[in-house]
Amino acid sequence: MDLNLDGKTAIVVASSQGLGKAIATQLVKEGTNVMLASRSDDKLKTVHSELSAFNKGRVSYLQTDIVNKEDIEALIKHTVDTFGTIDILINNAGGPPAGTFEQLDDEAWQDAFELNLLSYIRMIRGALPYMQNNGGKIINIASSSIKMPLPGLILSNTFRLGIVGLAKTLADELAPYNILINTVAPGRIATDRVAHLDQVNAEKLGKPIEEIEQMFKETIPLKRYGTPEEFANFVTYLVSDANTYLTGQAYLVDGGMVKAI
Repeated sequence: MDLNLDGKTAIVVASSQGLGKAIATQLVKEGTNVMLASRSDDKLKTVHSELSAFNKGRVSYLQTDIVNKEDIEALIKHTVDTFGTIDILINNAGGPPAGTFEQLDDEAWQDAFELNLLSYIRMIRGALPYMQNNGGKIINIASSSIKMPLPGLILSNTFRLGIVGLAKTLADELAPYNILINTVAPGRIATDRVAHLDQVNAEKLGKPIEEIEQMFKETIPLKRYGTPEEFANFVTYLVSDANTYLTGQAYLVDGGMVKAI
């Protein structure tokens, strides 16, 4: 199967670690030119060096805080100035803090909105003019909470669903330009974010983190956490020429964890 990603240009947001880094890595291996973006300049430099060593797609980066509108505009401009266009956009952002409704104030809600929904909107708005002539692929990374709300994560439960509604609506509006947009939701993937949530649960319940991990693994039919590489493989398929007909959909990559139909 020819993915035909050689020479395409992708922006991968939050790509200095975790799922974003794994996606960027797989795209570079396929010959894609990748623009890395993250708040951490030091981590970006490290990932840039690692990916450049593959001698496949070209790699560049720009320190970016995606809650800042000006930073997003600068990222779009830097990508086009560097690579000439934008063919693929991977929207990604770290999860908002844990907490219950009574624990969270207006500032927490506003921060989560700007990080986990408005940043995606702004990134799509910026990339859209460069995709309208030749088509493109947009992936919005969400969470398994789009199918099954997660206890203690009301901010994520709320705004991740907004991502699904956004993509479903844009699938119709962007179809005339041959732009496909999909949502991909990780379950328990072995990332720093999941490790942090496991630690929070361990402290809350007064149990060793290993016990918490095992508890979650027992809820997964495959009895293990997924790897960032497994997640990245699916995203790479969706943004490649192997996918010409899937749009407006929300996919779980969760090892069968979520039981909802």
